[in-house]
Parts: sequence; structure tokens; C-alpha cells
Amino acid sequence: MTDTPETPQMIRVAIVDDHPMVAEGIEAILDSFPDIAVVGTYRNGRAIIDAVEDVRPDVILLDLNMPEMGGLTACEILLEEHPWLKILILSMHDSPEYISTALDHGALGYILKDVPTDEIKTAIDMVMQGERYLCTGAQGSLAPPRGAGHLTNREQTILLQLAQGKSNKEVAIALDISVRTVETHRKNLKKKLGISSTAGLTRYAIEHGVLQAPGKRF
Repeated sequence: MTDTPETPQMIRVAIVDDHPMVAEGIEAILDSFPDIAVVGTYRNGRAIIDAVEDVRPDVILLDLNMPEMGGLTACEILLEEHPWLKILILSMHDSPEYISTALDHGALGYILKDVPTDEIKTAIDMVMQGERYLCTGAQGSLAPPRGAGHLTNREQTILLQLAQGKSNKEVAIALDISVRTVETHRKNLKKKLGISSTAGLTRYAIEHGVLQAPGKRF
């Protein structure tokens, strides 16, 4: 009896870019790989947020600058509700500041739009394995500066709420998110800042200007 070769696991990819020619070009590139299925192309961050439950992508290729909702905001919202997503920023900007900010918002990778075809595939394969992928020359962005500035806006909001002594449930109600999402943020904040206790988070928030110290007046 001859064994039947296993069908490779298809990687479901969504492309988010407000330039149709760019999105169509990337789609044509990815369609040439037998283990990739492009499940949709979208014009902005809001569109992919609305569609993600229906198309269930494994990887999202996300542009940064788009109308209505840009890539950074979309990345943060998507990962709050769907932490299993692998987000890969595809951008024309090659500065370390852009790359570092994208990583701080939860993206697993960052590549430029003019990279060779094979590099896009390599980046997808690596983020699917849970590994970070950075374009050539971006390695320095792996070490963002310490301080409240390297937290995303949402993380700073969560930190402020927690530092005020609110429970996970109270934070969830205040921000209209799930308790599970708050718990995930709390764990990520402690890991990111190297802090093991809520008291430590409060002290950090005061020291970095996120929370005003008791008795302080301006």
C-alpha cells in the first residue's frame, strides 16, 4: 500500500493596503506559493477588523498609513480581540522609529514593500512559527528605549487604570473590553516592564508620569 502524500497546511493571509495596485501585486506574488491562500484584500484597518471573524486569517499583511484607520491602531485592536493573529507590517518606511513602534504595538514582523518576492514568503513562514522577522538593517529596533514612551497608548491606559487600584473587572467595565483582555494586558505589562507585582506597576506609573503621585500639585 502506497502512502498518500500529506497536503501542506494552507496559510491563510489577508492583505490590508489602501493602494489597489500594491495589494493586487502582493496577492499575485502570494498566489504563486502552493501553501498560501489569500483570503481577502482590504483598504484600511477598520475593514479588516470588521472582516476578521469571517475570513479567519493566520497572517495579516498590514500597511501603516491608511485612511479611516491606520495600521498601528488596527494592529492593537486586532490583537486585543484575536491574540492568535500574526501581524506583519508591510511598509515603505524603513526608519528604526517606524519599525520599533510597530513592534511595540504587537506586530511580529516588518518588511519593506520593495523586498524580493522570496523575502515576503520567508517573513510569513517565520511569523507563523512565532518568530520575529525584521527587514534588512532593522535589527537595532529590537531594543526599544525603556520608559513609558515604549508602551502603546492602550497599554498606558490599562496601566493607569491598574495603578489606580482598579480590579480587572472594573477596568474591563471602564474601557468596555473583556476581563480576559485586561488580564492579558496586565501579564504583558509586567513582562514588558520586568515588574512582578501590581504595587510595582503603580510605582512605575508614578515614576514615569502615567499616574500622579498622591499629594502632588501642579
